[in-house]
Amino acid sequence: MAQWLYRIVPSRSEMVADATPEEQRIVGEHFAYLVELRDRGVLILAGRTQETEGTFGITIFEADDEPAARAVMNADPAVAAGVFVASLHPYRIAVARDGLAG
Repeated sequence: MAQWLYRIVPSRSEMVADATPEEQRIVGEHFAYLVELRDRGVLILAGRTQETEGTFGITIFEADDEPAARAVMNADPAVAAGVFVASLHPYRIAVARDGLAG
């Protein structure tokens, strides 16, 4: 199975420091979606940089092909709602701690 990475950035730069209640709700759904992907064995890892300005997140996961990978990315509630802008990239983990890459 191929590995993929999608990179997300907030669509509203002030969101990280001053999220609206709706954005907070959607980001909660985003987190739950990532946990679901992990539990299904799709997600390898996900996280975000910790600065307020210029922050971005990455999700590294497995999918059969680009259409399937794009479907995973587009099903992310925060991407679907436009809270995050996402870009998809083919990816391959070259070096990882034991157990990380599966």
